[in-house]
Amino acid sequence: MEGPGGRSFFRRLRSAVHGSIAGRGWERSKQMELGQRSLGFAALGFLTLVPLLVIVSTADTGQGRGFAQWLGEGTGVSTASRMRIEMLFGSPGQALRSTTVLGIAGLAVFGLSFGALVQSGFEKVWDLPAARWWARWRQVLWLAVLTSYLFVAATTARRQSLFDAALLSLSAVLFFWWSQHLLLAGRVRWSALAPGAVATVLGIIGLRVFSALVFSPLIASSAVTYGPIGTLLVLQSWLVGVGVVVFGGCLVGRLAHEELHSLTRGGGRRR
Repeated sequence: MEGPGGRSFFRRLRSAVHGSIAGRGWERSKQMELGQRSLGFAALGFLTLVPLLVIVSTADTGQGRGFAQWLGEGTGVSTASRMRIEMLFGSPGQALRSTTVLGIAGLAVFGLSFGALVQSGFEKVWDLPAARWWARWRQVLWLAVLTSYLFVAATTARRQSLFDAALLSLSAVLFFWWSQHLLLAGRVRWSALAPGAVATVLGIIGLRVFSALVFSPLIASSAVTYGPIGTLLVLQSWLVGVGVVVFGGCLVGRLAHEELHSLTRGGGRRR
């Protein structure tokens, strides 16, 4: 039977775990429903961001490339898996020829929902109230810059040099740093947002390695077993991972900022 000393030890241990940065991160991830938000990110991303990038990627077809090649390089999967992705999305110019005005209008509506989802996730991380309805322009601007950034990053990534890799990493940090500032309407200091931008980029690099080790063979095996729908399911899972990285990176950044602030000021945590 466990004595008072044993109960006291486990109580202190439980308190220490809950009070640690890992324990606080776990509790906050549950409070902000990280898993549900990541699923929403993947669903809306496939409805809006993927079709939008398919259309935009037609500007890169002069190099014989399209969105499927962008996605294959972005996920870091093998050549065989990239071929499966290319079979799923078809020829680069087909999307532009079949796009209608109604389709573009639908993308715009869902695109705002995607931007609102990312914005609400950042606000939840920082315990901020929802922005006013007239701040929708921030979501429009962010989506436009995101699309442009992904286009530039995709066309730069093919050069495969060490300098280009370092430049892409630095530009990604700057983009996610600016994204948080824009979508949070400047309500959090730039210095507090910097750790989150760095954590997000490190998470993307880690996800790319994970994709090469796990998603790449999964695409090949799922395509054989289930056909194109198998490839689609794996890509959807990858998008869920991207959502975890985007929101989780922001959360890790806040926790890191709080720890740094506590060490340097020796006091309580504040935004």
